[in-house]
Amino acid sequence: MQRKDIRISSSSGGTFDCYFALPDAPGKVPAIVLASAVHGVDHDLRAIADDFAARGFVAAAPDLFWRTIPGPLARGDDRTSERSKPRKPVIALGEGDLKDTLAALKLEPQFNGRAAVIGFCFGGPYAIIGPKRLGFEAGISCHGSAMLDFIHEIEGVTAPVCIVWGDNDHGAPVEVLDAYRALSPKMANVEVKVFPGVQHGFMMKEDPRFDATASSFSMDRTVELLGRMR
Repeated sequence: MQRKDIRISSSSGGTFDCYFALPDAPGKVPAIVLASAVHGVDHDLRAIADDFAARGFVAAAPDLFWRTIPGPLARGDDRTSERSKPRKPVIALGEGDLKDTLAALKLEPQFNGRAAVIGFCFGGPYAIIGPKRLGFEAGISCHGSAMLDFIHEIEGVTAPVCIVWGDNDHGAPVEVLDAYRALSPKMANVEVKVFPGVQHGFMMKEDPRFDATASSFSMDRTVELLGRMR
């Protein structure tokens, strides 16, 4: 596996950091772009990117907070909430960063031109936005937050979207879970999986709320979607 930190030119001016993990497998393969939680591209996120590369895919994790407070922040750091506000404008700026990351991926010889996006907490909405208008062929959200603000965006999305929560997630109260659960019978491309007893942050191994079952499901489902893009 090859790991590298690169600088990507932003289409709006400036540059930002992005972590790349490249598989050892020969030939061209799909890519997964990781839209981070508010902690940024920390050790947990890099480990998830490495896991995708170990499974044979190109993985990229851009710093979506380079305009406010760049770099990874530790849990408990008071600046985490500060750098993601105001939330909707920061999410909107991140759309451009994800497009630019996708453009940078096209320079990688191993990339076959097809990609999915997976978002964690703050990055969860990109599971919807990415397939709708950023050029991604699938979207996955893991313990996404403020997702009710983006439920209207799912109208017209035909690409696969998988949204995973725990029913003990403070960022997804019952009204949010119910609103998204109601989509599945209407939209065959939307899968909503809710794990009983699981809390927010279940994907992050260094978080005490990490849940192996929910994490494994999310990884396996993402790998399955990526496998369709080979």
